[in-house]
Amino acid sequence: MLTIFLAIAPVFVLILMGYGLRRGGIPSTEFWNLNDRLVYWVLMPALFFAKISAADLSGGLGDYAVLLYAGFLAAIFCGWLLGRGIAPPQASSLMQGSARFNTFVGLAIAEALYGAPGLQIAVLGSALLVPGVNVAVVMLMTRQLGGGGKSVVFGLVRNPLILSICAGALFNLAGMGEVPVLHEIARILGDAALPIMLLCVGANLKLRGLGGSRRTIGLAMIGKFVINPAAIVLAALILAPDPLVAQIALIFAALPTGVAAYTLAREMQGDAPLMAAIITTQTLVSFVTLPVTLLIGRALLSGG
Repeated sequence: MLTIFLAIAPVFVLILMGYGLRRGGIPSTEFWNLNDRLVYWVLMPALFFAKISAADLSGGLGDYAVLLYAGFLAAIFCGWLLGRGIAPPQASSLMQGSARFNTFVGLAIAEALYGAPGLQIAVLGSALLVPGVNVAVVMLMTRQLGGGGKSVVFGLVRNPLILSICAGALFNLAGMGEVPVLHEIARILGDAALPIMLLCVGANLKLRGLGGSRRTIGLAMIGKFVINPAAIVLAALILAPDPLVAQIALIFAALPTGVAAYTLAREMQGDAPLMAAIITTQTLVSFVTLPVTLLIGRALLSGG
């Protein structure tokens, strides 16, 4: 466990640095707001395009997709089931908190543990998950909360991460190879993405007003940190995929919910304060649960 913890410790240290810098006013609140937009609109799309457009897709992604969606579908069903009887705004936050994940943290941890091959597989995992997860969550929230879904769906169509995934996939399938200037620019921007976005993740944490519903926060953690990883481990035991693929899928299962869930809750008239509390609590708890989950998964999947 110590090896895993030491490998991913810098990821969480950068998150804490981002929190401390923003709360200390360094350099300014406006800087962090602009940084969020830089990561979302430029750096992460560049990273996704660079990795996906040049990836080797000949080996097939069937088992990988099954693992990822086994975890997601089990978690979102758990969130929906546990949310029955709860008011719709709180139930929608519970559902998001059970099933969504922080893509940025996942990419950083995959690279920290497994280097460039791990990052490559994690990017492909994001390409498989991000579009489907966003569409499924929006559809369920529209059913729970009523109106507002149409404008959010249009927003998904313009989502830069989804657009960069689609562009990279089309570029790859067309067999165009690497375009010297284009791919160099994308790689340079992509290299800057991970450290900056980790600081931004920390800057967006909100420790004040974490009261919320402790019961709902706890239920969301059951879906996120228990059901999701358990489903992936079970699927991996059945399918026996490549060990690295299984470990990267398990990273996605053990990730805390991403900040995008708060934005969606606010736009669709969900319980945004509760969503913020779930995100912050899960991020802090994952400092411990993530290495423990990876250690248990490694032992189970290796037969140790």
